[in-house]
Amino acid sequence: MRADSDPTSPTPAQLARENEELRQQLFEAEELLTAIRTGSIDALAVQGPEGPRIFTLEGADQSYRTLIEQMNEGALLLSPDATVLYCNACLAGLLEAPLETMMGNSFSQFVPADFREYWHQLVANGWAGKSKGEMPLLTAGGRLRPVALALNVLGSAAEAPVLAVIATDVSARREISVIRARVMAQNALLELQQQELRVQAQAAAETSRILEGIPHVTWTADPQGLPTYLNRHWYDYTGQPPAVRFAPGSTLSYLHPDDLPSVLQSWREAIANGQGIEVECRILSAQGHYRWMLGRIRPSRNEAGELVQWIGTYTDMHDQKLALARVEETRQELRDNNAQLIRINADLDNFIYTASHDLRSPITNIEGLLETLNQELPAEQRPDAVEPVLRMMQDSVDRFKRTIENLTDISKLQKDSSLPRTPVALAPLIEDVRLDLQPLIQTAEGELEVAIEECATVVLAEKNLRSIVYNLLSNAFKYHHPARPARVRLHCGPAEPGFIALQVHDNGLGLDLREDRQLFTMFQRLHDHVEGSGIGLYMVKKIAENAGGRVAVESRLGEGSVFTVFLPE
Repeated sequence: MRADSDPTSPTPAQLARENEELRQQLFEAEELLTAIRTGSIDALAVQGPEGPRIFTLEGADQSYRTLIEQMNEGALLLSPDATVLYCNACLAGLLEAPLETMMGNSFSQFVPADFREYWHQLVANGWAGKSKGEMPLLTAGGRLRPVALALNVLGSAAEAPVLAVIATDVSARREISVIRARVMAQNALLELQQQELRVQAQAAAETSRILEGIPHVTWTADPQGLPTYLNRHWYDYTGQPPAVRFAPGSTLSYLHPDDLPSVLQSWREAIANGQGIEVECRILSAQGHYRWMLGRIRPSRNEAGELVQWIGTYTDMHDQKLALARVEETRQELRDNNAQLIRINADLDNFIYTASHDLRSPITNIEGLLETLNQELPAEQRPDAVEPVLRMMQDSVDRFKRTIENLTDISKLQKDSSLPRTPVALAPLIEDVRLDLQPLIQTAEGELEVAIEECATVVLAEKNLRSIVYNLLSNAFKYHHPARPARVRLHCGPAEPGFIALQVHDNGLGLDLREDRQLFTMFQRLHDHVEGSGIGLYMVKKIAENAGGRVAVESRLGEGSVFTVFLPE
């Protein structure tokens, strides 16, 4: 077999393919050399045993490259597929990654997952022209670092375009912003505090001016009770030298020793519970006399309710204190006099009771003797001078008996004032009185008109109410005018708030009220031509007053009278 038929020799097709591959490698080498010569590239990535190695080339733009390397901002160039074509040392430092590991790798590994959509939008806007934004980048150590990004397209029509990215670390700027915000907040707080101090100073000056103008001793203390201010009225009143500093205990020596313990105790309690107090004490004056003062201490609080200071005043009340003492002495005298009058009234009641009972037996005996004498001495056998004497003796006995009865009624009146008040039907009571007075009404040719629809019941002891109605109607018919029939009207209705008015109107003789006549005095009689005891109106007045009411009268001489009794509802 011939040598040219050796199976290990390359075939023509293989030789042609190897020749084409060599031609392609030569073309690429020539393009690389051309790019190096024209400065189109500034670095080479060469694969070595330890991985890819980056070799930078110096050229005419070396000064610009040095400037970018020394920038404080991160810079990189990205291909359309986000491959890092160039990265400066500042950006590598920000991302905590070795510079050689970044060249030729995708920049997407440094974009956090939550910000990838935002990153793609920035890149798309950057390829379209320019874009800016802020976002965190993920360092090789896994930390997030906030940066401000500026993206811009570089390259001419003859060159392949690249995306230039400038990354500025804003973490320091944010720290400065936080510090600046804190400083501004602190300055604002200081300004607010200074403003409050100025306001407090103005308020203190205004308060001092006001307190100096108050015509009383005025002082202030801090929340703990330590003295802070004392106006000039203290020094004017006590004569204490103004040079003496207002300090704890500086004024205590002017307080009366008997009043000092209670004043201090009250002051301690006020400080403990934060409540104002009032004290009465005696303070020594410059003339060496103690005068009574009314001390008022009040807490002063701010808008938040916090205690700011105590404000106290001393007001001279010496004259009022003495007047009150005199009033108390007078009251004590009145109490003593009232007690004495009560004893006297009790004695009078006992006397009336005793007289009305003890005198009944003698007068009854005298009346029996007169009756016996009349029986033993017939009228035809009596001398002419004896008959008038016997009549006068009988009249005296009758008057004496009426007097005893009146005394008995007066004695009962005081006791009846304590009877319980109950609702009393007025109509049957008036009818009962009318029946009792029927002979008198007939004698006066009288008529009684009753109008009590507005108050059918009256709250009073029935016995007392009957006495009022009986005495008023009895007088109305008793003192009728002889020239005309008696016409009497009894009306009851509401009066002033809380009262009813029981009113009796007659057309009788009337009274001359212009004269000083004691209408309601015991045993006082204004018309002597009619028989009477003179205690009826007295009893009406006493019953009304004991019930909390009163009696009023209107009258015209010769025309008639109106008696009105006001009783509580």
